[in-house]
Amino acid sequence: MALGPTQVFLETERLLLRRFTEADVQDLVELDRDPDVMRFINGGRATPREEVENELLPAFLGHYERYAGYGFWAAIEKSTGEFLGWFHLRPGEGAAPGEVELGYRLRRSAWGKGYATEGSKALIDKAFAELGAERVVASTMVVNVASRRVLEKAGLRFVRVFHQSWPDSIEGEEEGDVEYGLLRSEWAQRRAPRPG
Repeated sequence: MALGPTQVFLETERLLLRRFTEADVQDLVELDRDPDVMRFINGGRATPREEVENELLPAFLGHYERYAGYGFWAAIEKSTGEFLGWFHLRPGEGAAPGEVELGYRLRRSAWGKGYATEGSKALIDKAFAELGAERVVASTMVVNVASRRVLEKAGLRFVRVFHQSWPDSIEGEEEGDVEYGLLRSEWAQRRAPRPG
C-alpha cells in the first residue's frame, strides 16, 4: 500500500512513522496480546479487541485533530512494510507548556535491533527542530532496564525516581518509575559544531 505524504509523519533510515487508520486494529490487538510487550504496562494482560476498537484506536486518531504535529504513530519497517509497533510524541497530561512526552511500544520481534532508539532520536530531533518543544520527557519503570537504556541512547538524561499508583499489579512497581528528560538548550548544545 502506497502511503500519501500526509500519512507519513517521519522517516528514518529503517522506519516510517505514519498516522494510524481504522485498518490498524488487528496489528494493535496482536501487539497488545504479547505478555512480554505488556509486562511493564499492566503486568502482561492482553488488551481486549473491543478496547482497542472502541477506546485505544479512537484515542490515537483523536490526537491528530487536537494537536498539530503530535500524536501516536504506527512504526513500519521500510524494507518489509511490517508493522513493528508505535511511538508517541504528545503533550503529557498536566504538563507545562512546551513539554512533550515520548513513548513507544514495539513487537518483541523488533526488540534488540535499535528501532526504539532510532525512532526515539528522530522524534526528539523533530520535537525541537520543527515542533517548537522546550522539553522532551519520557518515563518507565525503574526495573525496565531495556527501556531505560533506549532513553539514554536516545539522548535523554535521568531526572528522578518517582512513585505513582498503577491500576494493575506489576512486578517491580514498588521500586517506582524513572523520568528522563532533555531541554531544548541541551539538545542545541549537543548539535553545535565543536571548535577545532
